[in-house]
Amino acid sequence: RETEWLEFKVNNADPNEIGEYLSSLSNSAALAGKATGYLVWGIDNQTHEIVGTDFRPHQRKVGGQELESWLLQMLTPKIYFAFYEVQVEQHMVVLLEIERAFRHPVRFQNEEFVRIGSYKKKLKDQPQKERELWRIFDQTPFEEGYAVEQLPPDEVLRLLDYPSYFDLLKLPLPADRAGILHMLAEE
Repeated sequence: RETEWLEFKVNNADPNEIGEYLSSLSNSAALAGKATGYLVWGIDNQTHEIVGTDFRPHQRKVGGQELESWLLQMLTPKIYFAFYEVQVEQHMVVLLEIERAFRHPVRFQNEEFVRIGSYKKKLKDQPQKERELWRIFDQTPFEEGYAVEQLPPDEVLRLLDYPSYFDLLKLPLPADRAGILHMLAEE
């Protein structure tokens, strides 16, 4: 069954709708105390049967730009999300995993959304939910948040004193950038 942090679709591949769902499911996951929200294509909304989908997010473009890149560009703050395409019982199913909101409500094209039951609404029209969301952000310890997000690999290495990190742990410093990033990601 759908929840405030889980939505089923069959073939709705409208980029603006997907962006609004990114915002609403991210914000609603925070409200529900979940780490992630989900949008799943290929599931019948009424019967919850696996029916498959024609939606292929990795092939979809918006104005010549890849869908994933376009969506990320339209979100503030930038959050992690990922599309997964899998075969289930001879049917294609697409899962969109969406990181919960931290510190600020997630906006899509400068508009914040939230789920009320199984409906997507503008957050500004739901003052009770907006207050509750800000209360959650205020109670989230700083240490559980991210210092910086969405950095390219070179910038990560520029900001970190990674030689000292490897020295302190008495680990050999990897020979190249890819090795350093791999070791840091493993930790």
